[in-house]
Amino acid sequence: MPEQTGPVTPRPAATVMLLRESPAVPRAEQGLEVLLMRRVGSMGFAPGAYVFPGGGVDERDADGDLPWTGPGPAEWAKTLGTDVPMARALVCAAVRETFEETGVLLAGAPGAGTGAPALDTTTEDWERDRVGLIDRTHSFTEVLSRRGLVLRSEWLRAWSRWITPSAQPRRYDTWFFAAELPPGQRHRDVGGEADLTCWTDPATVAEEWSGGRMPMLPPTVVACAELAKCRTLEGVRAARRDIVPFEPDVREIDGQLRVIAPDGAEFPVPKPDARS
Repeated sequence: MPEQTGPVTPRPAATVMLLRESPAVPRAEQGLEVLLMRRVGSMGFAPGAYVFPGGGVDERDADGDLPWTGPGPAEWAKTLGTDVPMARALVCAAVRETFEETGVLLAGAPGAGTGAPALDTTTEDWERDRVGLIDRTHSFTEVLSRRGLVLRSEWLRAWSRWITPSAQPRRYDTWFFAAELPPGQRHRDVGGEADLTCWTDPATVAEEWSGGRMPMLPPTVVACAELAKCRTLEGVRAARRDIVPFEPDVREIDGQLRVIAPDGAEFPVPKPDARS
């Protein structure tokens, strides 16, 4: 096999920042929490890192028969800066991976309003479907179509796009989405890729990361900082986002490595031995 002579082509991927109101904050003041998962130490990519649910695009994610509501693939293509098949695949991958890793399903019955009964994805038959998606026994289109459900693309919000630096041996071109936890649903520790799942105030993440207590990749830190600026779910809904590809810029400033975010904000890179 010939040796790789140039940068590895990044694999397209999707990740979802699953959000909810903080139960610790008075409802009048709201508050915001995001779901983070700590990857098991045996993972080949980012072991031990806190991440959002997500993963690589599967070829069947581009299935044109996938039933869904909300903005169509053509509209998503304009938003995400891709062609239509890739836009369809990214939206599908975002919803599929979230269900595989958390049990939360961003789907519902056609025409169902806000008062419709919540999906209960904790039953044995749903668990068989979830495992079947992971082992690729069946596709996401098959699962939704058989159950008479539609992917609710209107529940997703495009947030950002990050590309792994060209010097890395394993690279991803990852589109970040935001989504609110559907009413009546709850996450479960089911994916097998994580040894800890927790709802976290995004405003606490940067300090935990810089102190070495919460290892994660720079895009996750920056995304949490952006969520913290929004403060509430309403703030997230109102945020204006331009989806342009960004490759992390790491510089040494005053003797310390820092990640420069797209908006110019600086985040210190924790030392490898920093723990508490």
